Amino acid sequence: QVQLVESGGGLVQPGGSLRLSCAASGSIFRLYVMGWYRQAPGKQRELVAAITSGGSTNYADSVKGRFTISRDNAKNTVYLQMNSLKPEDTAVYYCHAVTTGYWGQGTQVTVSS
Repeated sequence: QVQLVESGGGLVQPGGSLRLSCAASGSIFRLYVMGWYRQAPGKQRELVAAITSGGSTNYADSVKGRFTISRDNAKNTVYLQMNSLKPEDTAVYYCHAVTTGYWGQGTQVTVSS
């Protein structure tokens, strides 16, 4: 079983930044494809960014150039650096171990003045 614990969400003004972290259990984290997803009220959950074990990344068009996904295999942690945040980025953000199917509990990000 894989446990994923997100942190770093909160309230931020438009144009601000946040960094989300997702700490994973398991000794083979380095082999996992990891992703960040988000779900806004009344909308379906969508992929924000993903990173492979080799460090290849892909992003939703809506966040390209503003968000950066990264991982530290020594710490079993994946990060999502979010810059130039917009009100439409408001959502619950979930960490997902794509390789195993496990999800974190989610962390709320609210972008509002």
